[in-house]
Amino acid sequence: MRGCRSTVRLFIVVFSVWLLVDLFLVNDSTIKQNLDKYDQNSINSEQRAAIIPHPPKTPGEDKFHRNLENHHDSEPIKPAHSDYSERHPKHHEEKIDTPDEQIDQPVPDPAETELAIVEKSDSEDWRHKMPWKGVNSVASDPGEMGKAVKFTTEEDKKKSKDMFKINQFNLMASDMISLDRSLKDVRTPACKAHKIDNVKLPTTAIVIVFHNEAWTTLLRTVHSVINRSPWHLVKEIILVDDCSEREHLGKPLEKEVANYPIKVTIVRQLKREGLIRARLVGAEAVPETIDTITFLDAHCECTEGWLEPQLERIRLNRKTVTCPIIDVISDDTFEYLLGSDMTWGGFNWKLNFRWYPVPERENKRRGYDKSQPLRSPTMAGGLFTIDRQYFYEIGSYDHGMDIWGGENLEMSFRIWQCGGVLEIVTCSHVGHVFRKQTPYTFPGGTGKIINKNNRRLAEVWMDDFRRFYYIINPHVLKTEYGDVTERKNLRNDLQCKNFQWYLDNVYPESHIPRRYKSLGEVKSDSTGYCLDTLGKKENEDIGAFYCHGQGGNQIFSFTDYGELRNDDLCLDVAGVGKPLKLIKCHRQKGNQLWEFTDARRIKHVNTNRCLEITMDNVKSKKHKPVLGDCNDSAVDQVFTINNATIPGFDDVNSLSKMRGL
Repeated sequence: MRGCRSTVRLFIVVFSVWLLVDLFLVNDSTIKQNLDKYDQNSINSEQRAAIIPHPPKTPGEDKFHRNLENHHDSEPIKPAHSDYSERHPKHHEEKIDTPDEQIDQPVPDPAETELAIVEKSDSEDWRHKMPWKGVNSVASDPGEMGKAVKFTTEEDKKKSKDMFKINQFNLMASDMISLDRSLKDVRTPACKAHKIDNVKLPTTAIVIVFHNEAWTTLLRTVHSVINRSPWHLVKEIILVDDCSEREHLGKPLEKEVANYPIKVTIVRQLKREGLIRARLVGAEAVPETIDTITFLDAHCECTEGWLEPQLERIRLNRKTVTCPIIDVISDDTFEYLLGSDMTWGGFNWKLNFRWYPVPERENKRRGYDKSQPLRSPTMAGGLFTIDRQYFYEIGSYDHGMDIWGGENLEMSFRIWQCGGVLEIVTCSHVGHVFRKQTPYTFPGGTGKIINKNNRRLAEVWMDDFRRFYYIINPHVLKTEYGDVTERKNLRNDLQCKNFQWYLDNVYPESHIPRRYKSLGEVKSDSTGYCLDTLGKKENEDIGAFYCHGQGGNQIFSFTDYGELRNDDLCLDVAGVGKPLKLIKCHRQKGNQLWEFTDARRIKHVNTNRCLEITMDNVKSKKHKPVLGDCNDSAVDQVFTINNATIPGFDDVNSLSKMRGL
């Protein structure tokens, strides 16, 4: 009897082992075939697709921290997409002080680029098999609740400094922090109290472009999306690899994201295209069944409730483009620092994006309620959400722009001038690692690329005000910018408003003076020296340098407010005997009020003294501007203020029109 039992037991064990081995070999063979197919296709074709079996995407619940086993047995929530589509079959939007006519603009052809797609298979139900950890609950771990990571030993400090050079942020600190680190809920009580019906919201796909990104910052971005977004709204996360060279971003990344609870697609470009064209490729990979596209950078962290308020604004008006408040993640310690809800996007004379205080008129329009979205003149460009069809209707990105730079202002001008709305949704917060310099190189240098991109946006969208930009930056005129006929035709087809309308209605606080008496050098006749900012910053003394005729730091606008301003800084004197400083222009006259007399003196009204440029150091022959007693016989006080011109342009008529003459 014992022998029979032993024989039966042995047979059962052998049969079980054989069955397990057989199943493993079949599954392994399937995966290997697909991986081999991917490797082969990566060499032989322009458009490559390989399917790697992994868990599918299914409608989920709208809880951020979920028990997956319980969820598997629960009733799934109806996807929001169907509700949004039923209510917006032709994408009509509620009127919010913008034109609401239907725009029929054909979708442009996909960017011409070599790429491979690695995507998920929707072949089986899997949630009960692959539990998702969610936000880290170990409060003592490094960086939790957004706290700083600091090193105390000299050895660690040296190592972190050496590693900093790889990505231009503290990689050693990032690697110590959990991919699922906890963050404070930074929303205001008013934002938390605002109830949003998730079922009615449009769905979205997250597009993230990366090039040689660090493992932990890239995956922490993805994890934060998964941990703090309703799963039924985020239909897909699309990672666009802009020809990375680092091994961890190849097969290890594919293996890592294969079992994530939200579908992850990796699109690989086989040559470096830059952010602009890589985002176009990512947008083309978004299925037509998804309502919106959300663009994020590869080193972000999304906070609690970041997504829903943005989608809600698009639900109300599909021509609204939304941005979160961009909080700061320290590049040195990875501390999460709350951004201001009282700043909006603008730009300076060189068409560089800048943050400026929200003006009183906008606060009044919002009823002084900080939880209400800001209508921002421009966006930073890295993080925003847009209706997928509207993205193409208004021209997506300018295909003629290279790599990075200027595309955010071009899109901002285009949104506003062509009937859209650009908002900063103050109830939405996303952290971003701001680096002091880029770790990447660009063909021809960053300056050449940005000059080209800025010329394209100026030529298409700024009308006569492009001459103002060229006067400030005459070197830009040497940059070839390509053919902009297609973009000008787009503007005509969309019946977009002119740049004067933009300045008058959207951004009257712009530092581009629309009414001024002169725009050019402020030259001392006796010395041949000009007022020159010398690259100084706010609250620093203004300087003087030999007049060079190259624009830039020697271009000053004598405005109708009586200001002598260079960009957003004005010549300011606090009193008699005080130095001449560069102070933020406030348009309140006072210490910034000047007069240009018939005797060609520049008089400071408050002190009743006149400007002169004198030698500050005989040995070095340095000069500096000072105030002296006004004297009609003093040759040092005679100035010439010219209007700068641009060869090849109708200078007199154009500048007169710009000056309001």
